[in-house]
Amino acid sequence: MPNPVLNEKTLQSAPANWPAPEPSTTIPPINDGPVSTWRPKVMTINGTLMATATLFVLLLASAAIGWIQSPGAELLGVDQNGDNVYSYSIPTLAWVGMIAGVGLTFLLMFRPHLAKFVAPLYAIAQGFFLGALSRMYETFYDGIVIAAAGATIAVFAVMLVLYRTRIIKVTDRMRSIIISATIGIMVFYGICFLVQLFAGSDSVSFLASSSWLSIGFSVLVAGLAASNLLLDFDFIERGSKQGLDKNFEWFAAFGLLVTIVWLYLEMLRLLAKLRSR
Repeated sequence: MPNPVLNEKTLQSAPANWPAPEPSTTIPPINDGPVSTWRPKVMTINGTLMATATLFVLLLASAAIGWIQSPGAELLGVDQNGDNVYSYSIPTLAWVGMIAGVGLTFLLMFRPHLAKFVAPLYAIAQGFFLGALSRMYETFYDGIVIAAAGATIAVFAVMLVLYRTRIIKVTDRMRSIIISATIGIMVFYGICFLVQLFAGSDSVSFLASSSWLSIGFSVLVAGLAASNLLLDFDFIERGSKQGLDKNFEWFAAFGLLVTIVWLYLEMLRLLAKLRSR
């Protein structure tokens, strides 16, 4: 409600011969000098997208080199069924890149402020391994790399739409379930790797078989990898709202890249099993 005294009617009824008010003497406010316009650099969604794009360029460039440097399959002979038997070896440097990528991942788990320097190294190391591994799959399953890449992009787009439209909401309970399941899968893969290392590659045939149980397991793991995309989106959004340090843009981009690489590998494995039936 407006003031009942200071209104338009009161101003119009004021006498015309009212004397002008004498100027008042006021003390100027204290001036402490110019105000600083510096603001701390904080994490933004656009900045995270730029960091992610940079990492993907490095990953794809390194993958192209890994693809080119990998030798083709060598024909060993013919088996009892009359099928050709091939031998394929992944370059040693690719395995070094894979091991380096795993090591850099554990490093950033405890030193996230180093992501700006470590994440590009991860993209280069892991990219070379992906290129070599992708060529191996392409050698035995023609067109599988394009199919796996397309499936990865499609899953990424679907999960992003589900997250942005809030059809799926990331809650604390959901976050804890996904993280616990992811840790469980990583421990399982680690145990299988150690068993294969000491008992031979055929000791854990379950992972490479084309049985429906093995295919179901791959579908489950691919779904878990897709669920981790929701956690990445949630971290990026909450981090930008809370004003985290700008270095966390690279940490968020790194986490997103790791999830997409994992999803792509699971898609390769799943499609290979389906085409082996």
